[in-house]
Amino acid sequence: MPPDNATISLQTRRLMHQNIGFRLSRLPRLWRAILDQRLAPLGLTQTRWVTLYHLWRLGDGQPQCDLARAIGVEAPSLVRTLDQLAEQGLVERCPCDQDRRTKRIYLTEAATPLLQQIDAVVAEARQEMLAGLSDDEVSQLDGLLARIEENGLRLQGRDGDA
Repeated sequence: MPPDNATISLQTRRLMHQNIGFRLSRLPRLWRAILDQRLAPLGLTQTRWVTLYHLWRLGDGQPQCDLARAIGVEAPSLVRTLDQLAEQGLVERCPCDQDRRTKRIYLTEAATPLLQQIDAVVAEARQEMLAGLSDDEVSQLDGLLARIEENGLRLQGRDGDA
């Protein structure tokens, strides 16, 4: 049982707080590295599997710029990846009816089996990464991460206004 805050020294608390940022930045890199290693036999680079997986999770017909935002890349950077995925027959880009300058991205039928393989690899890795945590702990972790994310978005909005 971990000690409560009253028994943790001020110095220890400072150290924990300093390490949080480090852990929060290291964990996504570790997560992606594990997935990259496991998805490499499918011939997928990180940019390709991330793009496919995000599109699958977000749903067909995403505007290219929205997909780029969701992935966390600039729209022009996404174009090359989409070109490669289109050449592989995994996605199609279609003009938007409301704005011909906008391209909407659709998964092809050929992408479905590959996405199911990606999803199985992701699910297995997630289970292994969360090993030893109870459902309640995972739920608590999810809630805490959501609050940290909300705080960060609020800070980003505030700092962006300055």
